[in-house]
Amino acid sequence: MTEDKDFGQLVYASAAESPDVMLIRFPANTRKNIATIVVEFIERNTEKIKGHFIVVQPGRIRISE
Repeated sequence: MTEDKDFGQLVYASAAESPDVMLIRFPANTRKNIATIVVEFIERNTEKIKGHFIVVQPGRIRISE
């Protein structure tokens, strides 16, 4: 889990087969709910997210192949 966009670019550049990375992109004024959102998402999608690159933003979660 990271907030560093450069880290995400490194994962894609390395062509990692199973990155298991979650990029958190929340502006300062929306941070109070990050933990709840992430925990609920992981609990509902545990099997679906393994080996994927996930971007979590307010109101949107993307799972990349």
